[in-house]
Amino acid sequence: MSESSSGVNTLSGSFPKSHSSQFSEVGVTRAALSVDPSPDSGLVTTPLPSSRFRFVSWHRLEQCNVTGDQLTCPRVREGPSEEDLFLRQGADLYLDRGRKRREEEGQRWEERLQENWENCSELNLSYQDLGDPYQQDNFFRILRRLIRVEKLQLIDNSLTNLSSVRLPRCRMLNAHRNHLVCLRQLPKLPAVEHLCLSENAISSLEGLGALRNSPLTSLNLTRNPVTFTQDYRARVFSCLPNLQVLDGISKMPEDSVPPKLKGPENTRMCNIF
Repeated sequence: MSESSSGVNTLSGSFPKSHSSQFSEVGVTRAALSVDPSPDSGLVTTPLPSSRFRFVSWHRLEQCNVTGDQLTCPRVREGPSEEDLFLRQGADLYLDRGRKRREEEGQRWEERLQENWENCSELNLSYQDLGDPYQQDNFFRILRRLIRVEKLQLIDNSLTNLSSVRLPRCRMLNAHRNHLVCLRQLPKLPAVEHLCLSENAISSLEGLGALRNSPLTSLNLTRNPVTFTQDYRARVFSCLPNLQVLDGISKMPEDSVPPKLKGPENTRMCNIF
């Protein structure tokens, strides 16, 4: 279990897409959550006892005994305030509106201090539906605070570039079903062991060399155009010496054979940076 927002525990879990957010009280029955550490075979989880709260921002719940470890995907996609919307439309603001806005900003800052993302070790931020630039900015603000996270789920968030994020302790990252087109768009992952990038739009192995010195043992690139590259498996294994599993298939003897070098490209095939 890991401590996060407002001092409660958060834990990564399953990924149902229901968006129910009822606030009625429920009887809570603690249940252990089992997670398969290998993202290649998918995450096998047991149901959460209070799944109806899966998309609720837990520090806003009132008169309810649900805790953060019973949430599937904590909601972080806050929307702009009414005053921000007025500013976007170029409307004139009165003094009372300005005062109200400052009060809201102060309250929002206090809530952010209570979030305590820096102490998260396991976190599921999947299915955030980041439809507004304001929500994307808030999402990346949280990602940059995850200095101790070890297991992170970012499934189906339409993410296009994570290169500005550094996750120094992350051992497992699941970015399944996003919009990444290049491995250079990955966050800095010096400690990553399991990396799932299936169902993105990655078309080349450019940038793979950044993972050479990492302890990466499992990589999933299924349903990416890059998997149709000639000598795909041999090139990946030749660049990642610690890799044991690629796309759910363990390393085979033929994967250790250096990729075939043809013509003037032979000086570039081995260097994938």
